[in-house]
Amino acid sequence: MSLDPNLLDDLEWRGLIAHSTDLDAMREAFASGSVRFYVGFDPTAPSLHMGHLVQVLTARRLQEAGHTPYALVGGATGMIGDPRDSGERTLNSLDTVQEWTDRVRRQIEPFLSFEGDNAATMVNNYDWTAQVSAIDFLRDIGKHFPVNRMLARDVVSRRLEAGISYTEFSYVLLQSMDFLHLHRAEGVDLQLGGSDQWGNLTAGVELIRRATGDRTHAFVTPLLTKADGTKYGKTEGGALWLDPEMMSPYSFFQFWLNVEDEKVPELLRVFTFLSREEIEELEATHAEKPFLRAGQKALAEHVTSLVHGAEETERIKAASAALFGGGDLTGLGGSTLGAALREAGSVTVERGEGLPSVVDLLVLTGLASSKGEARRTIGEGGAYLNNVRVEDVEAVPAAADLVDGTWLVLRRGKKKFAGVEVR
Repeated sequence: MSLDPNLLDDLEWRGLIAHSTDLDAMREAFASGSVRFYVGFDPTAPSLHMGHLVQVLTARRLQEAGHTPYALVGGATGMIGDPRDSGERTLNSLDTVQEWTDRVRRQIEPFLSFEGDNAATMVNNYDWTAQVSAIDFLRDIGKHFPVNRMLARDVVSRRLEAGISYTEFSYVLLQSMDFLHLHRAEGVDLQLGGSDQWGNLTAGVELIRRATGDRTHAFVTPLLTKADGTKYGKTEGGALWLDPEMMSPYSFFQFWLNVEDEKVPELLRVFTFLSREEIEELEATHAEKPFLRAGQKALAEHVTSLVHGAEETERIKAASAALFGGGDLTGLGGSTLGAALREAGSVTVERGEGLPSVVDLLVLTGLASSKGEARRTIGEGGAYLNNVRVEDVEAVPAAADLVDGTWLVLRRGKKKFAGVEVR
C-alpha cells in the first residue's frame, strides 16, 4: 500500500490532533515508510463506547494511509483501570476482564484490515505483563519514573486529597511498559489515544528514551463535548455503547440524528470517511438550511453503517419511514421495530385468552386519556392500527395483526404513536 503524503494535513483538518510530541518529526516518519503504531483499549466495561470509536476510526485512517496498526486490548491494565477523577474503580475478576477483553477485540476487528503489507495485529498486554516479576518491574520500569513527576499528573494531583491507591497511582507505569515492549518487540514507534491519556502517552515516550535512547512519537485526539461543554458519549440512558445488546442500533442511529446543529461539522469530520469536498458541501447546506438536517442524516447513516452495518442502517431507516410516514410495517424485523417502539414509548400486555380492544389499547398506551376520548378519536378517523385507519370503535386486534408475532403499532393522528408488545 502506498503512503498518503497528506495524512497529517487531513488529521489536522478533521481536528483529530489535540496534542503531539513533535509534528514535524512525525510528518518525517510518516513520509519515510510505514510507521508501526498502537492504540490501546482497557476492557473496564463489556463494550466500547463513542469515545473509543474516535480512536478506532483514527487508527483506521492511519492504516488506510499506509501505516501499520497494533490494536492493544488491555487484559492486564484492564485489571486495574486508569485513575479517574470520580474515585477508585471497583476491581473486576480475571474471568470478567478476560470475557470483556474478548468482546472488545471482536468489536475492534471489523474496523481494521488484517491482510496486506500493513496488516493489523491484535495484542493483549496480559501476555507479557503477567510474566514480569515485581522485582523486575520495579528495577526495569519503576526506576525510570520520578515520583515528583508522577505526583504532578493532573488526575493524581486532583485525587490526592481524597486519596488514591498505589495500584491506580502505578497505572502509568504499566501503560508505559506496553509502549516499551511493543517498541522493542515489534518496532512500534507511535502511540495514539484520547486527550485524557496524554500524560500516559508522554510517559511511555520518555520511558523508551530513558531505557533505549530511541525517539518515538505520540499524539492524542481532543475530548468531544456537547455545545454546553459537557461530555459527549453520554445519553439519558447511559453511555453511547457500540454493543447492540447494550444500545440498540435504532437508538444509536437516533442519537446521531438528533445532535445539536452547531456540532454537526465537527462530528462529520471526526466520525465519517466522507471526503473533504463532501463534508464541506454538507456543511454549506447545513449552514444555509439547518431545518433540512442534511448533516445529521449523513452522520446517522454513515456512523451507524460503520458500527452496525449498512443492512441494519437500511432497516432502521425503513422503520422510521414506516412509523412516521405511515408505510408498511410487515417487512420490518422485530428487533428493529421493537427498539424503535421502546424508544418512542411502549407497553406490554399478556396474550391471555384474547387481545384488548383498540379503545383499551389507546388508553393503555396513553394516546387517549379515557375510553370516551378513544372512541371519539376512532370516530373522527384519527386512530390507526399498524398504519391502517381503524373504522370500528369496537375493533379488537387479531393474532394476524401482530408484526413479527409480537408487536402492535398504534397511532393517533400523524405523529403520536406507541407500541404494544404482546407476550
